Amino acid sequence: MSTQVHEKYQNNSIQTASPSELTLMLYNGCLKFIKLAKRGIEEGNYESKNMYIQKAQNIVSELMITMDPEYEITKQIMPLYEYLNHRLLEANMQNDVKILDEVEGFVVEFRDTWKEVIKLTKNQQKGIVGNV
Repeated sequence: MSTQVHEKYQNNSIQTASPSELTLMLYNGCLKFIKLAKRGIEEGNYESKNMYIQKAQNIVSELMITMDPEYEITKQIMPLYEYLNHRLLEANMQNDVKILDEVEGFVVEFRDTWKEVIKLTKNQQKGIVGNV
């Protein structure tokens, strides 16, 4: 697939995604950037590592911005996002793959939990539609 075709497909996917699917995309993007940052450290490419860690931090910041303060869960998740951003900063300064592994573990948990929320929501909507 050509780069232009791939970019068009990706942009279309983003534009047609639901808010819950966009959140899932953010988690997946964060994981991708963490993996690329680890590779940068392992290869001694610190410019690449820096760029990818900053991209991961931007995603965590976006997740923080989109949280609705009206919900109780926001009060519980926000400190975790702040912790992840802090650890990403430390990993960047210290070129530490272990810290990136730790952050990756948290993001995988967030992503997997979010997948379950999406699945449950879809099942509930099907049940509601089916009972009408």
